[in-house]
Amino acid sequence: MLREVLEGLSLKPGAVVLDATLGLGGHAERILQVVGPGGYLIGMDRDREALELAKPKLSDFGDRAIFIHGNFGELGKSLDQAGWQALDAALFDLGVSSMQLDKGERGFSFSREGPLDMRMDPDQETTAAHLINHLSPLELEELIRTYGEDRWAARIAKVITRSRPFSSTSQLAEAIRSAVPAGARHGKIDPATRAFQAVRMAVNREQEEMAAGLPQAIERLKPGGRIAVLSYHSLEDRIVKNLFRDRAREGILKLITKKPVRPSDEELAENPRSRSARLRVAEKL
Repeated sequence: MLREVLEGLSLKPGAVVLDATLGLGGHAERILQVVGPGGYLIGMDRDREALELAKPKLSDFGDRAIFIHGNFGELGKSLDQAGWQALDAALFDLGVSSMQLDKGERGFSFSREGPLDMRMDPDQETTAAHLINHLSPLELEELIRTYGEDRWAARIAKVITRSRPFSSTSQLAEAIRSAVPAGARHGKIDPATRAFQAVRMAVNREQEEMAAGLPQAIERLKPGGRIAVLSYHSLEDRIVKNLFRDRAREGILKLITKKPVRPSDEELAENPRSRSARLRVAEKL
């Protein structure tokens, strides 16, 4: 949803923009082109591999592309350490990146054989294997129900705890599939989808990090600066919606998007993974 993001941010030449989820630099490259020779892009990511892969893509922009390794929860601290206090715009593209999904050795995907890892930041200690093999049945059920919104959470948790230990994505995926009744499977959606999503979100504390980072980004925005958030999960979108609404009531933000912007048919045809994307934009008053 690059076009919608750029329209929502309404960038001007010379702007200082934070891309809090740099990934491979797709959004960042276009943002740097738009803000012109006087603008800067601060690219932040908790995944060091993503930062290293993005650097060659953005090398033509020289020192106008700044790279920061860090989590949302320490966003303000990271900006201070890099010497940037005020922002003209901020972008958060939440969820897992295609690069992470497509690398089996990162352990994010049930369709690719790999270790049960799922860490966006490989420096952290907690892995998917640790959670799957050590949480109690009730803790696993709550995790899968809360983050995956999976109606079969209790059955899945019981099968996992009876069958563990697990060490690979394929082992876990097969156990999850076996827990879901055949008659409850719909279309092309793999029965392991929601549970894998839930474990990934728990491993990386995605909602907690987002809830901590968004207010810090809003605080750094200049008056008239905009923040855009792309989310791919109803719980994430609800956090963004409520935060923007509350800040609007406090007279801190103005809502630019009253309802979330969804991907166009053209976008869906080019990028099927965008089907669950929701874009919300707000402006600092």
